[in-house]
Amino acid sequence: MFAEHLNHLFPELQFPLELARRILTHASHPAAIYGHNAGLSFMGRRVISAYLYLLLSSSPHLKPSDDLEAIVAQTLNTYVLGEHIGSKWGLGRVMRWTPTLKADKSKDASPTLLKGVGLYKVQGDAVAAVIGGIFEQFGASTAHRTFHTRVLPHILASKSHAGLPEAFHEDVRSACNRFGGLQGPLVIDSSSLPLLTTDAKIMVADSVRKEKETTEEVSSSD
Repeated sequence: MFAEHLNHLFPELQFPLELARRILTHASHPAAIYGHNAGLSFMGRRVISAYLYLLLSSSPHLKPSDDLEAIVAQTLNTYVLGEHIGSKWGLGRVMRWTPTLKADKSKDASPTLLKGVGLYKVQGDAVAAVIGGIFEQFGASTAHRTFHTRVLPHILASKSHAGLPEAFHEDVRSACNRFGGLQGPLVIDSSSLPLLTTDAKIMVADSVRKEKETTEEVSSSD
């Protein structure tokens, strides 16, 4: 069920069953003792943060007064990812987690209530875990394309919801178009032009390295 759902979302990618189970199992679920998505989620968040920093830092619309850290935090807020990407991907239907609201009541619940009981938070963690899983299993280039075509274009700020400030929307659309649009290919031939510069690869690799070191420190202290 887990791999089938992810493979349907990303037909070009074939997720191993165990990886799919980890991605879609939250630490709150009893089955988490056999593996959950916390590590992948943390890795995925570092990866998408690095990709967004790269986009913003090269944008002609970036002003000296702009706070990059605040913009990234606002755009990649877990609840924003959960509400707009997690819901779009239907993650709530397949995730294993322990909600504070019974399933029969959550079906028709308001967005405010769903946010309060943690659905958007858990979905947001799962979105990051999906990117972390793609990065780990399929590589940085595929994760990069996934972020710019399947994630970032859907979390642009508007009057109705938070997201990336309007000043950078043109950059997002331009990047998305370079990768083939909203349904652009996620896997490219190895002979194609590199998607990430050497500096970009180093930045992402450094983020992942720091994530692993942090995870190891947390594990050793338990």
